[in-house]
Amino acid sequence: MGHDDLSTLELAFPGPERDRGVAAILSGQKTALTGLLEIYEHAGEAVPTAGQRFSVVDSEGRPAVTIELVEVRVVPMKAIDDEFARAEGRGYSDVAQWRAAHEEFFRSEGVSEYLGRTPVIGDDTLVVAERFRVVEPDGPGGP
Repeated sequence: MGHDDLSTLELAFPGPERDRGVAAILSGQKTALTGLLEIYEHAGEAVPTAGQRFSVVDSEGRPAVTIELVEVRVVPMKAIDDEFARAEGRGYSDVAQWRAAHEEFFRSEGVSEYLGRTPVIGDDTLVVAERFRVVEPDGPGGP
């Protein structure tokens, strides 16, 4: 399967946040990611399923790494635990840090602009919690 056959996955918005996320995947630090279910619904996109592969792109839109989802759960924010928070590879020491960062992002100007409103975030807000493995690095030196 070539890269053209893969759906692309964009972490956050282009810039430093995305670049740190891609680097964390490439280094093996990041093995999980979280999305706001409302964003999938707004986009009319189905929630991904285990076994799906994605080409993760960098801030310039170039393929950086291919990942395969190994677990996908739709859960309330309160169900995320410390272990999952650490698997996000962003240096969170516990779920409280994860939660604060995700609440800030989900309420950010970019997300609010996309949704047409600022989402209400609380314990029962549904998120898509995904675990993945790297299938292959892309880019220079990659396949």
